[in-house]
Amino acid sequence: MSLAYRIMYRVGFTPWDTGEVSSELRALVEDGDALPPGRALDIGCGTGTQAVYLAHHGWSVTGIDAVEQPLRRAHARAIAEGVSVEWFKADVARLTDLDLKPGYTLVFDRGCYHGLRSEQRAAYVAGVTALAVSGATLLVMAFEPNRILAAPPGADEAEITATFACWELTGAEPDRGPAPAGPLRNLARTWYRLVRRCPDAHRRSSLSATGDSHVLGHFRDRT
Repeated sequence: MSLAYRIMYRVGFTPWDTGEVSSELRALVEDGDALPPGRALDIGCGTGTQAVYLAHHGWSVTGIDAVEQPLRRAHARAIAEGVSVEWFKADVARLTDLDLKPGYTLVFDRGCYHGLRSEQRAAYVAGVTALAVSGATLLVMAFEPNRILAAPPGADEAEITATFACWELTGAEPDRGPAPAGPLRNLARTWYRLVRRCPDAHRRSSLSATGDSHVLGHFRDRT
């Protein structure tokens, strides 16, 4: 999907980039039983709306995306709003290649996982699980499974539960945001909330990067 996203950013067709913070994320951060600020991993961060919001609320945030153009806009957004976010241009199915220290307490994914192929999904889950602490929260939005040509293939509750084997599903709610434009507007969108239950068995060395890291302007390129 990264090629498709690069093309869509280039032509300016980005219906998912509303510039609005998801109400589901706001609830995690601002409601009465909000999560305490910690380390957050925003996967498929795009232009940085959610990552910058988290940084404003005291979180230490890492944003990852496979496309350079939105990352540059995300970096500019963070500077303009006076917050610090670590940005990576990277393949989300190769998180274990990044020099990231485990210990994330929140993983946020607004429509990245559901666009991956099956083998990429397994690698994504392994990387996310290794980086998250036991008890961490994962909030992921996915379209329903579909065969629309230009759409992400989607994911349903059964797949989410089976694939994220070290995570317990604690909630599934319809997306309350505006529907995307075009042929995707009628697809059901669901937010899944999961908590990591497996004990922390990873070691720091298992996530050390192999090879040199290439600094691309103001974010690290590991694609």
